[in-house]
Formats: sequence, structure tokens, C-alpha cells
Amino acid sequence: MTVFRPCIDLRAGQVVQIVGGTLGDDPQAVTTNHTSSHDAAWFAQCYARDGLRGGHVIQLGPGNQEAARLALAAYPRGLQVGGGINPENAQGWLDAGASQVIVTSWCFRDGQLDYQRVAELSAAIGPQHLVLDLSCRRRDQGWRVATDRWQTLTDTAVNGPLLARLAPYCAEFLVHAADVEGLCQGIDEDLVRLLGAESPLPVTYAGGARSVEDLALVDRLSAGRVDLTIGSALDIFGGSGARYEDCLAWNAAREQSQGH
Repeated sequence: MTVFRPCIDLRAGQVVQIVGGTLGDDPQAVTTNHTSSHDAAWFAQCYARDGLRGGHVIQLGPGNQEAARLALAAYPRGLQVGGGINPENAQGWLDAGASQVIVTSWCFRDGQLDYQRVAELSAAIGPQHLVLDLSCRRRDQGWRVATDRWQTLTDTAVNGPLLARLAPYCAEFLVHAADVEGLCQGIDEDLVRLLGAESPLPVTYAGGARSVEDLALVDRLSAGRVDLTIGSALDIFGGSGARYEDCLAWNAAREQSQGH
């Protein structure tokens, strides 16, 4: 069953919501939907209080490590962390309280997915502690993984064979649809459908969600096999399309139906 998964996106140490496609080396070019007056630990405490699992803390560039560590300390083993993760620091993030580390860019070399790197990292920390981020952009009737803050388009297609090949090395997949991230104009329905049909592991989709009704849409499109992150549309991030309390109610109803 599809559930709501929370997020904490960090830029320059602050909790933000941005338009993903504008993220790059020029800070002036980034479109920011919201900068929160609350710090990362405040959000982590809310998620811990409300029993939300599987959320992610994403460091969008440098200057976010302190804020990320405060969030993990506020909700030990309750949040995944991503952004600049590699074999040298992965275990340190787990020791700091992350349930799993999220990795994209380090697994690629010269625009190609390096399966040896994936295997090495998985062996070092254990596949149960690794989430592979396959955030992507739509190209040529399909999707290709985008690395380096979604700016570098790789040759790696997001499809069933890729998901099957990577599955032994990780616990979950995280997939941001970078083309619609932060726009609040609707999810990439075709991508959600693909992930639901082809992923052998749990997968969280993020990008374009505009209301709590998108939880029901993702549930239907993926046959309940894909979870959804709602960011910019959420009221706790300054949005008007989705109420945080309604997302909690959705999850509670899912848990109740499973209990019966």
C-alpha cells in the first residue's frame, strides 16, 4: 500500500523546497519555493512524534552537514540521508543515526553506472543500509538517470532490467522525477506506473505532487507498490495543495486496513 514519506531538503543549512530543474552551480539561478523558519531538527522531531518512517534528508550542495546531523540526532534510525555520500563517509552517517544512506553520483563514472562501485559500497555497509537514488529526466520515450544535482544526464535508462540488476545491492530505490520536481503541477504518471510494475524492491517516488489526492493516484497507478513524497505542495513547507495532517490521516488509514 502506498504511504506518504516525509522529506527534509537542505540548502546552505536551511530547510527549503526548490524547483529541482533549476539546481546547479549558479546559486542565483535556483528557484526556491520555500525557505522554512524551522530548522532540520524541528522537522525530524515532528516526523518522529508522528511515527513517519522512511523519510529522507537530502543535502543539496555544501554547507548542510551540521543541519543533517542535527536532524538524524533528533530522529535516530528514522531518516535516510543523501548528498555527497561515498565509501569514506557512509559509515559515519550511519553512526550519526541514519537508517540508510542514499547514493547517486558516486556510483557513476564518466556518465556510466559503475557496477563495481555499487558492489563495493554495498559490501562495505551492507545492502540493508543502502538506498540507490535513480533520479531521472524524461528522454527518448523513457527516462535516464541524472547525477550531480540532476544536472548531468547519464546514459543509464531507468527500466525493469536496471532495477532488477541493482536490487541485490540495496534495500530501496528513491526516484525524483527531476523535470517536475517542485512544480506542483502533477506527478509523472508513466514513471510511477513503470516503477510499480518493474521494481523488485520498495521504491519512493518524488516530484510534482500537488495534493493529498496524489497519494491515491500513486496507489492506483503502482498497485500500491510505490510510496510518495510530497514537498512543495505541503502546508508545512509553505504549500497550499496538501495538508500535513491529511497525509498523516492517509497513513493511519493504511495501517488500520493492514491491521485488519
